[in-house]
Amino acid sequence: MIITRLDSLLIGGPKPFRADGTMSAMAREPVDRPVMLRMLGFDGDQVADPTVHGGADKAVHFYPAEHYPKWIAHFAGEGISHPLLDAAGAFGENISASGLTEDKVRIGDRFRIGDALVEVAQGRQPCWKIDHHFGVHGLTGAVIKTGRCGGYFRVIEEGEVAPGDRIEQAEQSGHDWTIARVFKLLIGGGHRGEGATAELKALAELETLAENWRARAAKLAG
Repeated sequence: MIITRLDSLLIGGPKPFRADGTMSAMAREPVDRPVMLRMLGFDGDQVADPTVHGGADKAVHFYPAEHYPKWIAHFAGEGISHPLLDAAGAFGENISASGLTEDKVRIGDRFRIGDALVEVAQGRQPCWKIDHHFGVHGLTGAVIKTGRCGGYFRVIEEGEVAPGDRIEQAEQSGHDWTIARVFKLLIGGGHRGEGATAELKALAELETLAENWRARAAKLAG
C-alpha cells in the first residue's frame, strides 16, 4: 500500500494562453493553506475548456514528483535548461507528490488525502497545450512515448486538503490495470498490438475507469 506526502498543492484559473484568445488554467500556483476539495475539484480551481477538462472524473490532476528529474535530464540532452521545471506545477497539476507513479497506481485505487477520499479515474491525455506551455515542439509526443502522463482523481468524499498532508492508500483495486497499462493501450499505440482487442473489451467494462476512456476502449475494440 502506498503512503506518501502532498508536497505541493496548486490552484489556478483560466489565463490568456495564446494570441488568438485561447485560455488555459495550466499555470497553477502553489498555496500554503488548507483548501476544500469538492466533487468537481478544489475551491478556487477552474478549467478553461470544460468540454475536455474538469468534471467528476477529472476533479484533481496529480503528477508524480519523481518525473521532474527525468524531464530535466531530457531537456539537458537537448541543451536546454527549462525554468518551468524548477518547481512543481509545470504540467498543470493540482497535486505534486512522490510515489504515485503510473506503474504503481491502478484505476480505482482510493487514497485518503487530508480529510478527503479520492479515487483514480484515468491517466492524463496530453495535448498541444503542453508544447505551447513549455515553448518546446514535440513534448506532447515525448509524454506519450515515456508514459509520464500523471493522472486524475475523482472525489468520493469531500474534505479539506492542505500542503504537507499525508496521502495514504485506503483501498487497492483487485486488478492489474495500472495507469501505465491503460495509457499504453489507449493512448500509446498499444491498441494496434496482437491480442489488444480482448484487452480493450475488458477495459471498456472496467467500471472505475472514467467514462470517456471506457468509450475510447470500446471504440478501439471495434
